[in-house]
Amino acid sequence: MSNPLLEQHELPPFSRIEVGHVEPAIRQLIEGIQSSIDTLLSCNTEYTWDNLLQPIEELEDELAKAWSPVGHLNAVMNNEELRQAYNACLALRSDYSTWRGQHAGLYAAYEKIAGSDEFEQLSTAQKASIEHALRDFRLAGIALPEEQQHRYGELKKRLSELGSKFSENALDATNAWSKQVTEADLAGLPETALASAKQAAELAGVEGYLINLEYPSLQPVMVYCDNEALREEVYKANVTRASNEGPHAGQWDNSELIEETMTLRQELAALLGFDNFAQLSLATKMADTPQRVIDFIEELASKAKPQAIAEWQALEEYASNEFGKVTVNSWDAGYYSEKMRQANYALSQEDIRPYLPVNRVLPGMFEVVNRLYGVVVTEVLEFDSYHEDVRLFEVAQDGETIARFYLDLYARANKRGGAWMDDCRVRRHSGDNLQIPVAYLVCNFTSPTGDVPALLTDSELTTLFHEFGHGLHHMLTQQS
Repeated sequence: MSNPLLEQHELPPFSRIEVGHVEPAIRQLIEGIQSSIDTLLSCNTEYTWDNLLQPIEELEDELAKAWSPVGHLNAVMNNEELRQAYNACLALRSDYSTWRGQHAGLYAAYEKIAGSDEFEQLSTAQKASIEHALRDFRLAGIALPEEQQHRYGELKKRLSELGSKFSENALDATNAWSKQVTEADLAGLPETALASAKQAAELAGVEGYLINLEYPSLQPVMVYCDNEALREEVYKANVTRASNEGPHAGQWDNSELIEETMTLRQELAALLGFDNFAQLSLATKMADTPQRVIDFIEELASKAKPQAIAEWQALEEYASNEFGKVTVNSWDAGYYSEKMRQANYALSQEDIRPYLPVNRVLPGMFEVVNRLYGVVVTEVLEFDSYHEDVRLFEVAQDGETIARFYLDLYARANKRGGAWMDDCRVRRHSGDNLQIPVAYLVCNFTSPTGDVPALLTDSELTTLFHEFGHGLHHMLTQQS
């Protein structure tokens, strides 16, 4: 049986990828890389970028390209079968990372290259790659005794499992809660939100309206719904997701996972000679000490707190004077803030939506980047997709395609919440061939309803530009 994850493709062949392809492909690729690294080390006595590091980069890029659609689908089209394959491969990838990071022969080869005359002739990016690799060897426990190296591998694998399970619980808890309501229950909601709730009910095969904890459903209830009891119910269901409280108390409880994660992180940090996990985390980041981070946050807080207090007092005063509200609870803050905004400025967030339809926002955003960077963004209409909402675009400069990106804008069941950018392909040269970068850009906006296009809020517009900025960072790089 052919396995599309082992084939060469410019873009992932999503329609051909089956769960049964995942683990065999990742296992075969990892075993191939391990064998190839040992062969490369044994075939040479003097190591260079070209005879060792470049071949390893190419091998690991093949693994990254096979894993990319798997990880992406697990985030945006999650199901139980895919989870099992994904988690099985997390263990394989963790074992490989530990094996590579503790490979004494490979570490010695990197050190030889770093100390060779060739090193000074390498590009800045190549030098940085080697320096970071040597740092990562140390952070993988290369200098530890064998027993402690083994424990390092156990810790990394378990932490990977805990992180995956945490995300699964959060997604399951989000999917589990919904509420069938009437139009009267949703008094105050704008027409766009009512239409979405009506469409959700129709898709679920129930009467009336359906609300859930996906952001496009949650946010209008918290901001516009006149029914305080319903706001409170939705708020508590949301903030208690995957915990030992709330409507599904204990069912997808992440409490013990968090405690175990913290315990194992501390053990890992101590194993590598750090006082705490914060120090270990910062070993690969710009800030040099945890105290620098704390000082920055506290300075920011000291400057922001007076304004926050003043704004909260103004909100409490407004709610008391205009609505007789003695206490502004957490589930009231968004509601009365919106009322105060309308009273003070005669402007609602919903008033902005008609001016921000997706089919006008995207061309506008692409025009901005054209003026800034001289690139042209064009939609690709025929491509292999994983969902009907997904779109593909090409980025061109001087008539040449330099990058591509997938755009997955709308919230749906079994899709991780939030917004993010991720790599699909990185930019890299292999001989005379150039692999162009490809990105995934993912959001969770309100989807179109019927014939009405998706209309964005100003907050969603900001999110879209933010994620596209990350995408441009990935797609416009000159490094390879």
